[in-house]
Amino acid sequence: MNRWQLQQAVRALQLGEIIAYPTEAVYGLGCDPYNAAAVLRLLQIKDRPVEKGLILIASDQSQLRPFMAKLSDTMQARLDASWPGPTTWLVPASEQTPLWLRGQHTSIAVRVTAHPVAAALCRAAGQAIVSTSANLSGKRPARSRLQVQLQLHNRIRHILGGETGKHSKPTEIRDLLSGKVFRSA
Repeated sequence: MNRWQLQQAVRALQLGEIIAYPTEAVYGLGCDPYNAAAVLRLLQIKDRPVEKGLILIASDQSQLRPFMAKLSDTMQARLDASWPGPTTWLVPASEQTPLWLRGQHTSIAVRVTAHPVAAALCRAAGQAIVSTSANLSGKRPARSRLQVQLQLHNRIRHILGGETGKHSKPTEIRDLLSGKVFRSA
């Protein structure tokens, strides 16, 4: 990934387009979380119901704060100990968090990514972005640029190149309130 490619990806996000990019384990699909039309288009591409909710990734916690309710010191310490890194947390959503992001839940899935390309994308965009695996629902997530192209054909125009991380499975998802693991890594 070079600077020009990163700028093009950010521009695509600003225009409400869906992009693909490498993450800790698989390629992700992303868009601007504040753009309802973009989020709904992403869900349509994946054939994923809005009720399931989505993950947001960021380069630092400040980008996630608008989506999270106020946390206790204990909960905040749990986040601080695991980020940046491959743990996605279900945290209580702020009242301003749109339904198109949290689905039928009162929580929102968030992660401060340690993946260099995904983190650079969030830094350059100056905000959190939606992050869901680059695949059609029920199919295996793409682990390369070529796999994104083969599975999603011409549905995604912007693919930010790079290697995925060394994790063999998508990131772990844990509930911040209970500690329960919803998806193990």
